[in-house]
Amino acid sequence: MKTVQTDVAIIGAGSAGLPAYRAAKAVGASAILIEGGPYGTTCARVGCMPSKLLIAAAEAAHAAAHTAPFGVHVDGTIRIDGPEVMARVKGERDRFVGFVVESTEGIPEADRLIGYARFIDDGLLQVGDHTQVRARSVVIATGSSPYLPEMYRKLGDRAIVNDDVFAWNDLPRKVAVVGAGVIGLELGQALSRLGVDVTVIGARGRVGPLTDPEVKAYAEKVFADGFRFFARAEVEAVSREGDSVRMRYRIGSDTSDVVEDTFDYVLVTAGRRPNVAGLALGNTSLAVDQDGVPVYDPLTLQVGSHPVFIAGDVNNVLPLLHEAADEGKAAGTNAARFPDVAPLVRRAPISVLFSDPGVAMVGARFVDLAPGSFVVGEVSFEDQGRSRIMLRNRGLMHVYVDKSTRRFLGAEWIGPDAEHIAHLLSWALQMKLRRHHRDHVSLQRIWPNDGLISDICAKEHQRPFQLVNFLRERQKSSFLRLFSFLNAD
Repeated sequence: MKTVQTDVAIIGAGSAGLPAYRAAKAVGASAILIEGGPYGTTCARVGCMPSKLLIAAAEAAHAAAHTAPFGVHVDGTIRIDGPEVMARVKGERDRFVGFVVESTEGIPEADRLIGYARFIDDGLLQVGDHTQVRARSVVIATGSSPYLPEMYRKLGDRAIVNDDVFAWNDLPRKVAVVGAGVIGLELGQALSRLGVDVTVIGARGRVGPLTDPEVKAYAEKVFADGFRFFARAEVEAVSREGDSVRMRYRIGSDTSDVVEDTFDYVLVTAGRRPNVAGLALGNTSLAVDQDGVPVYDPLTLQVGSHPVFIAGDVNNVLPLLHEAADEGKAAGTNAARFPDVAPLVRRAPISVLFSDPGVAMVGARFVDLAPGSFVVGEVSFEDQGRSRIMLRNRGLMHVYVDKSTRRFLGAEWIGPDAEHIAHLLSWALQMKLRRHHRDHVSLQRIWPNDGLISDICAKEHQRPFQLVNFLRERQKSSFLRLFSFLNAD
């Protein structure tokens, strides 16, 4: 048994662990990166990258089928070749993973250990059956895994999670998607546009990340136009019949509205769970919550008063790539400098569903705002110029502004290319801009652009105001007139 000592031990070489290692080294600490599985992040292997590859294929198929309104007619049948679609998804995915693996393997071999780590005590780790690591500080960055509820486990390989989709060699005929969150709606729409018969079964009216009732209702109708989508449903029973799944589900509150159907697969998107089971945290003095996750300070990421820090999806707060990277950097720095720890400065909250139209949220959610404390700016994309030019004029946006301070609080919307508007609004929030902000940034802009949303009118008889000029230039980067706030007084 080999024993090594280090200033910082990082458990997990993913989107949080890699920045943690680099941050610790950057301040002069020794560090060891421990990984039990294959190198390559969740984003690259089974998350952001392969899902966007599948969505790109779906967008191509959808565009090819909807050219006639432009006077462009595609003669003959549009053929979607499932094996070719999945071959490109997996091939490009493997290319992206290769870049991450190459970067990780570029770390000095003496700083890398292969094997699953578990705690022997607060500062001693057992890695595999070959090495013990004594560390002054530890960063837990073990990520998360898709959750499969008990009722679906009896279905064997007919019940899948999103990770499994990207192992397919062909597209199936018919799929039920259980869960109407970001992953469920992204994959459900993409598979539908690639010719798969899709039913998305949601619960409690959930539509992606949206909480604004009006925006959510609008989005529900938009998605239901493209595939069978029930935002308020309950799966009552599932059973396996050969290579198919028999499912019974109830729609809404009508007890008589029960549907039975058969599917090739049930894709369960019921959230993710932190990877903590194998860490043997019971051998430590760390306090854990009901999910077995160490209780930590969300600002410093420190677990109690211990020299242990937790970053990325494993902390069960914001399972987003940029948040994992930010947390990893902060955790690595604090672990190296312990006990001199500093709070993490988080970016403006942002969440995007890469559907068509896209769904996004920036800043405070509608549900979290105190009633009567804010006004709502509303805009429809249905008659917006660039959106109509592209025949993508579906969408509704609500922007929230504090009544007393006139500060922009947040926004929820569905609309074309929502991610571009989301970035601009997140910058506005980060810069703490107000409705009547005079010190706007003035840069060149392109006209017409599909992000130009003006004359957003506050409800409750407030004066019309232009909150933001949203801009986008499709082909290449350009100078943008980012934010123009009108003084309506």
